[in-house]
Amino acid sequence: MSLHQDPELKSAVLNLSQKEKDKLLVRLINKDKMLLKQLHYQLLENEDDLEDRIENLKKNLESLFQDTIRKVSNSPTFANYKALNNILRQASGLINEHEKVTKDKFSTVECRLFMLIYPYQNYPLLYEKSPIQAAGKLHKYITARIKTTFNNIGSLHEDLQFDLQEQTSLLEEIKERLDSTTF
Repeated sequence: MSLHQDPELKSAVLNLSQKEKDKLLVRLINKDKMLLKQLHYQLLENEDDLEDRIENLKKNLESLFQDTIRKVSNSPTFANYKALNNILRQASGLINEHEKVTKDKFSTVECRLFMLIYPYQNYPLLYEKSPIQAAGKLHKYITARIKTTFNNIGSLHEDLQFDLQEQTSLLEEIKERLDSTTF
């Protein structure tokens, strides 16, 4: 139930003393890790911290994809499709958390582009048509991420879109390749 659905409870909470409200607020914040991260960012960090967060995210993504070298090879096997799908989901999770905390659209789009382009360039055989079910799942997941990324790019200022033109054309190439692999 939400506080808006129970006006009596909302009124009672608003009538609490400031000290009691503060105690409740701190207890509630501790129960939601994402809210805690968002508040920390909004209240205690500045532009320099944002740049540090972006650099850390990029390093984490690069590290994650460097690990793919040991887990994934450029051969169309069930294990490779499955491993790449898992790694892409991990990368997407890191980017989603960054987006929820910072609400920085440009760095989010940059990182999503890296997440989508890097494996395409390094494992092109995994983007070809395959009867293996894991390939279909991987292609469907990537196609959904591409659609989301194009929407995010469209919401950026046109100057920023221009800066991403080269990566956007690569993303279009990936989309066309995946569209041709569907049965």
